[in-house]
Amino acid sequence: MTGSSENQTRSYLMRRFETLGIHPRGKLGQNFLIDLNLLRLLYESADLGPDDIVLEVGTGTGSLTAAMAGLAAKVITVEVDPIMHEMAQQELFGKKNVRFFLTDILENKNRLKDEVLEAVREELAAAPGRRFKLCANLPYAVATPLISNLLLSDIPPHSMTVTIQKELADRIVARPRTSAYGALGVWIQALCDTKIVRIMPPSVFWPRPKVDSAIIRIVSNAGKRKRIADLRFFHQFVRAIFFHRRKFLRSVLCSALKEKLSKEAVDRVMSELELGETTRADALPVETIIRLSDKFRELIPEGERNLL
Repeated sequence: MTGSSENQTRSYLMRRFETLGIHPRGKLGQNFLIDLNLLRLLYESADLGPDDIVLEVGTGTGSLTAAMAGLAAKVITVEVDPIMHEMAQQELFGKKNVRFFLTDILENKNRLKDEVLEAVREELAAAPGRRFKLCANLPYAVATPLISNLLLSDIPPHSMTVTIQKELADRIVARPRTSAYGALGVWIQALCDTKIVRIMPPSVFWPRPKVDSAIIRIVSNAGKRKRIADLRFFHQFVRAIFFHRRKFLRSVLCSALKEKLSKEAVDRVMSELELGETTRADALPVETIIRLSDKFRELIPEGERNLL
């Protein structure tokens, strides 16, 4: 059953790994989704169609890749493990709409691999009306930088439907005044609509991770994106105000902006937005943080807006 989802069952994977004399590599986040119904839920939730260019990070055995290749115009799949890369190529032999990359998707924590992004651009330009989507059973370690940096790129995905740690999913959808609310959730919610599709116990993976996971769907919202005049400044501003989340916001702002604005200027902006001296960043709704960011951006000269 080359290219079938049946190659993602626990028994199949154990036999295949034993034959090759290898073991899943925990440090690479190799936890394979072995519940075939949940695997199907993952790619069906992505709502893939014939005009979609799909990025998958973590090819694994190629099971999800094969399913998506039957639905999308092209699947660009990235794997860091040479053995998994070779295994997937064998499983998917003859699938002409799959493009394989053996590389780490992360150039570093703030930059994605140029060759992969360029491949996405090429495929998007190959025909009119194409859309870019991310769909993957993500290795836990790459989830946050991948999602964050894709939203900051010149080709933000139309949607991202991925499996990630439940704790991370909770942070992405968190609301103000909760322990999970922070920079990541504000950044994503400012640009997208978010929804947790399903919570998954460790038992649906092989090997079992030590934590619960979730399928999350993140859909870009063009109206939200247009509200933000300078995405890079906003991204840095959000990270800055949550860097010391338990400190009062005024203190955090004065520290982050000390080379650019006076304390008096900080106080004036906070007063305009009716924010008291004991306000903390985690109490502010996304809309208020956007307004706060815009106010400070207007006061800082264009050439001095790098906050990191």
